[in-house]
Amino acid sequence: MSWITTIDENESSGELKEIYEELKKKRGKVSNIMKVQSLNPSAMKEHMNLYVTLMFQKSGLNREEREMIAVVVSKTNECEYCINHHSEALNHYWKDSEKIRKLTQKPDSLELPEKTHRMLEYAVKLTNNPKGINEADIAVLRESGFSDEDILNINLVVSYFNFVNRIALGLGVKFTPEEMRGYKA
Repeated sequence: MSWITTIDENESSGELKEIYEELKKKRGKVSNIMKVQSLNPSAMKEHMNLYVTLMFQKSGLNREEREMIAVVVSKTNECEYCINHHSEALNHYWKDSEKIRKLTQKPDSLELPEKTHRMLEYAVKLTNNPKGINEADIAVLRESGFSDEDILNINLVVSYFNFVNRIALGLGVKFTPEEMRGYKA
């Protein structure tokens, strides 16, 4: 599952057991990206709170857009764990594996609204060259119809997935087809 020791659900106790139960209640089961943090339950809990806030809280961005960002950032970082997890989540909305494949291979080839393309271009640029982001990039998002609150949320989702990709890649988090499926949307 990873390159470090983890505490499985059936071996957990105390705070970790409570967090695992909460994760199962909210998401249906515990993902490997959460299990890899089992040696630091407080961080795991705060991580889950951040994830739920960014991906499920009411926002000008819909869940489909947030999952597109997740897939594009993860592809940019070559994080197979997150590409697979969030392609699965995005396919809940698209129900089109070929379209998902195109998103992971050549996002600009997809027939998406111009606004969506600008959002994804920003996500790739922020991932590849954060120092290169400037006010003109924000102006492009505004001109595309995003509010400043939307722009903040785009930035937060991009930043979150860069964070998670580094957890997965840096600790060798693995996935199985069974582990990828069955989460509550």
